[in-house]
Amino acid sequence: MSSQSLLSLSSTALYISFFAYLIAIIPFGLSVKSPKKIFSRIGIGLTTIGFVLQLVYFATRWYVAGHAPVSNMYEFMTFFGIMLIGSFLIMYYLYRQSVIGLFALPIALLILGFANAFSKDVTPLIPALQSHWLTIHVITVAFSSAVLSISFVTGIIYLLKTVNPNKKNKQSFFLELVMYFMVIVLGFIGMTSTFSAMDYTKSLQFENRTAEMEVYTYKLPAITVPKNATIVEATEVTSQKNGLIEIPNTIHAQKLNTIIWSFVAGTILYLLIRLITRRTIIALLKPLTNKVNPATMDEITYRSVVIGFPLFALGGLLFAMIWAHMAWSRFWGWDPKEVWALITFLFYAGMLHLRIGKGWEGEKTAWMAIIGFGIIVFNQIFVNLIISGLHSYA
Repeated sequence: MSSQSLLSLSSTALYISFFAYLIAIIPFGLSVKSPKKIFSRIGIGLTTIGFVLQLVYFATRWYVAGHAPVSNMYEFMTFFGIMLIGSFLIMYYLYRQSVIGLFALPIALLILGFANAFSKDVTPLIPALQSHWLTIHVITVAFSSAVLSISFVTGIIYLLKTVNPNKKNKQSFFLELVMYFMVIVLGFIGMTSTFSAMDYTKSLQFENRTAEMEVYTYKLPAITVPKNATIVEATEVTSQKNGLIEIPNTIHAQKLNTIIWSFVAGTILYLLIRLITRRTIIALLKPLTNKVNPATMDEITYRSVVIGFPLFALGGLLFAMIWAHMAWSRFWGWDPKEVWALITFLFYAGMLHLRIGKGWEGEKTAWMAIIGFGIIVFNQIFVNLIISGLHSYA
């Protein structure tokens, strides 16, 4: 088969897996209400099919690219979604808790939808990435982050079971806030898909930090733009108004613009949900956890961290430092990505210490798992998109 045919096969496999997961949510939802095991088996069957198709996507894209497809935001987030499903399947066969799938699959779908907003082109690796350590480091980080993310899923389930949504307290407020941020991601997917269907583009030219001319191609209406940027129309450069807010070139204006639009769209969507249902999101989801055993969810949360933490230490710090020394002749350089990897490591180390040494169990573990997931998301998405650094390849 030609490279183009293999890429087409790769994309088709990924799209079919997306719909397999979408359909699998239905039997998983029925399984938490019904004592019959058939619904759980159907859900797991569909999830397994989707996972195999994702592996087909990954293997064919790897073959065509000639390197592990984890070198840009689209590839990394897609692989992160694959590993999240794989981590769920591992935990399911260990604990047989189908309710985890009911919450893990929507999160995996959000991750895949988020990845879909970025360029899917297969491009040659830049010199700094031309190393086998790209495969070793990034795949280990993605897998460990996915395992740690299962603790976020089970932490959410634990809190939905134990927190009373009708009481106005800090637990219900912050849990609803977590749901709001999930809707923000959904807003991002909807907004980017809408303007992509409209084929909206706008190119801006500006002088970057190295005094070279650079062009950003906006796919959403420009709110934030680089300082002194000018509009590029075909072969002409015009000085007409290019955006609402000019920001320093140390911040990636185009990607910040995308995040702002995500919050705008997500907030509108969240308000519509509240207006139509007249209930908070946690009140809508709570009935799905009626049969949940909180102690089991707490145990899975802890076990996920016990497995994911040493893997993250290995991939996110040790392998990363070895690769950094090979690429940049130093083990550590306080690059934003390196700093946040260290923060992630220290947070989960502190979480395990408090769990084992201080007896922080149940609700405290659940909240720390949610905070930990927030740190992972900030490191993998916001640091890459907003803060300029040596790791800003997306």
